[in-house]
Amino acid sequence: MLCVDDLLQLEIFQKLPHSRLEWICERSTLVSLAAGDTLVREGDPPRGFFILVEGKLGVFRLSEGVEMPIGRQEAPGFVGEVPILTDEPVMITLRALSDCRVYELPGADFLALIHECREVERLIFRAVQQRLRGLESFVRNREKMAALGTLAAGLAHELNNPAAALVRALNHVTPAIIELQRMNLVYGQRNPDPAHTACWIQARDAGYDAIIHKRIDPLSLSDAEEKLLDWLSDYGVKDPWKLAGPLALGGTTPETLASLIAPWRGETGELREMGIHWLALSFDVMEMIQSGLRGSQRIFDLVQAMKSYSHMDRGALQILDVHEGLEDTLRLFSFRLKQGIEVVRHYDRSLPEIPAYGSELNQVWTNLLDNAVDAMNGRGRLELTTGRKGEHLYVQIADDGPGIPEQIQSRVFEPFYTTKSVGKGSGLGLDVARRIVENRHQGSITFDSRPGRTVFTVCLPLVAV
Repeated sequence: MLCVDDLLQLEIFQKLPHSRLEWICERSTLVSLAAGDTLVREGDPPRGFFILVEGKLGVFRLSEGVEMPIGRQEAPGFVGEVPILTDEPVMITLRALSDCRVYELPGADFLALIHECREVERLIFRAVQQRLRGLESFVRNREKMAALGTLAAGLAHELNNPAAALVRALNHVTPAIIELQRMNLVYGQRNPDPAHTACWIQARDAGYDAIIHKRIDPLSLSDAEEKLLDWLSDYGVKDPWKLAGPLALGGTTPETLASLIAPWRGETGELREMGIHWLALSFDVMEMIQSGLRGSQRIFDLVQAMKSYSHMDRGALQILDVHEGLEDTLRLFSFRLKQGIEVVRHYDRSLPEIPAYGSELNQVWTNLLDNAVDAMNGRGRLELTTGRKGEHLYVQIADDGPGIPEQIQSRVFEPFYTTKSVGKGSGLGLDVARRIVENRHQGSITFDSRPGRTVFTVCLPLVAV
């Protein structure tokens, strides 16, 4: 049984009369824990007020499905007051790090105790404040790391394809150039006719122009390739399917080829079809170069978007265009959006630039877009609208998800409140957004939600307040 001396080791009980201490002892139940046993689990309903007399308890919280240690409680100590006071599910998991002797005081008795004694109430609320600050600090750091991880994963996903295209181009272009040099040498040793050489060069340059400027549309490309394949097969070219594609891409026709190889039809050696291989390989090399350039440009654009998103090399407060921040955030979210979400923009491009903390404002767009994508479960219509209302501009982010239930709408901006499953949401995303908009920018953030449409509206002053 819990004894009075155990209670007197804790400051919160030292001001209570002896009779009240005995009352606590009588109403408390022993909970014995072996190392590794769980006392309460995150998401459980409120239980009682726990007095730790012997041992150590580890404090854990789920983050993206992974249980993270965030602290420990050593005897003598107490835990469990927050869920009783808030009547909310337990926000942490408590697990024994050693053999523990814990006594549980029922929640109703704990509430009666703190209402009766102002000193106990003061000490309890001081402990609550310290613990919530510690938990909030941990969760905010994890939230930032999770957001960074999401953006890093998206950036890596988007960089992968252009980087792979660039590597492929560089791997194949070297042997292709070596082969072109060999062909040029063989051709040059045959004392070629300058006029005939000029015709080949003219055909090559015309093909380069077609490839660089994409003059051949995809619909006609397939037909052109089939015609070239038939002609190459009739001419007796080995592996004609390897040449038909590049030649069609360069806009070369069977008539052009027939004219170019006319002087060599009687040849029996390599020269009979070498010019065709040279032309096709030249077009192949140019397409590799263009593919590499496109990949490099895409990588450059993504890096610039990330730099702009984070507002590197800029002061904290900048004069900025909100549309740029929205577009930078969308680019970094593109790997999640292109799976089935249609993005519709209704931008008022006449809006002036405003003074704002760029990287913080982008965190607001990130949180709102992330919630919208989650609400739509990866499929739906995402609408972004900007406009002016008096001395403020507004940004609206709307989704066609199931909406926020009416009974919880009053709580969506509360810290730690989330409708997501345990470990999936911290409950700080909208709280962070609200703080940035209201405290840092003197603006406002509101929402309207019904089944099939949820709209979050952020209003920001046009001039610094």
